[in-house]
Amino acid sequence: MNQFIVDFEIPEELSDEFIALIPKHREHINNLMDNGLVLSYALSLDRSKVWATINAESEHEVEDIIATFPLINFMQATVYELEFYNATGSGLPAISLN
Repeated sequence: MNQFIVDFEIPEELSDEFIALIPKHREHINNLMDNGLVLSYALSLDRSKVWATINAESEHEVEDIIATFPLINFMQATVYELEFYNATGSGLPAISLN
């Protein structure tokens, strides 16, 4: 499996339709993360950019995955294949039996 980072540009003016789709979009992203397809998802402070790190076999597969995003029709996406992807664990802390 290869990793890709997708750079999404968000429109400056957010329509009512865009705002209404945000909860559905977040739920979809969370499901993709639970299934290991989306590794990370970040929104810039000024809300002009989103970055997603995606596990896929090819750029074409990434395009198929992001085509399912509820907000994709409002965003411009640029896909970059990564040489490697390192991250620290951000899940639940390890359980100690002591």
